[in-house]
Amino acid sequence: MITRHDVSTYFSNAVVHGQTVYLAGQIADDRDADIRGQTTQILNRIDALLSVTGSRKERLLSITVYLKDFADYADFNGVYGAWIGEAKPARATVRADLLDPHLKIEIAAIATKTEA
Repeated sequence: MITRHDVSTYFSNAVVHGQTVYLAGQIADDRDADIRGQTTQILNRIDALLSVTGSRKERLLSITVYLKDFADYADFNGVYGAWIGEAKPARATVRADLLDPHLKIEIAAIATKTEA
């Protein structure tokens, strides 16, 4: 069974298939915020989506981070490190041209609904 959450015109922000939760790339609402502010907004959104789908950040399997500028890497990592704690999912970080020129970061994730 597939369940879709927070569905927009072209995609779902979260899709659950079995015990796996797939989160679409999340972006900040405040595009004028700095990298720390945009990262915090995105991580809060990820927390909310995981909660709605019956998961939580401790069950994250993989995260993909799209950074506009690697000069922001240390500031992003500071916010991310404080948020993720001991969970430590697999992670890829890539430089990317993002759709809106004001966006500094986008994060996609995969989690499970159950403990390993």
